[in-house]
Amino acid sequence: MAGWTYPKLDIDENKLAKAVIKNVPASIRDLYNVCKAIRGMKLNDAKQFLNNVLEEKEALPFWKHSHGASHRSNISPKWKVKSGRYPKKAIKYVLKVLENAENNANSKGLDLENVKIVHIAAHKGIILKRYMPRAFGRSTRKYRYTSHIEVILGEV
Repeated sequence: MAGWTYPKLDIDENKLAKAVIKNVPASIRDLYNVCKAIRGMKLNDAKQFLNNVLEEKEALPFWKHSHGASHRSNISPKWKVKSGRYPKKAIKYVLKVLENAENNANSKGLDLENVKIVHIAAHKGIILKRYMPRAFGRSTRKYRYTSHIEVILGEV
């Protein structure tokens, strides 16, 4: 089985800070949209945006997996999409990995005011398979899906 590595970027390694969190018990569908929303933002702007979504001051736009997502009046017109949600569990883990990457950038001596999210992605993790006993000696499968989140910060 192949190993996992960070993606190759055309930026000097001394100006990058990386972080990864694996086997997060959050939906890959929510994490995809969270990552797409903050990709390319400055770190402080991304954290402020995610905190606004946690407090339900602003809705997170859903581009993919948006079936059943209601139109929200508090979505900024810059997103060019009307449907959105408040995926609090996914945002909690993304904020955690952003804090880890910020601490790594700080220890490398990068200027935190000029740090930008160069790369952020969510991938499918392992599936924990469980069985729930039912009547008459039967059982039902019960899956717990996990995800991986990787982030690379770069100094602009």
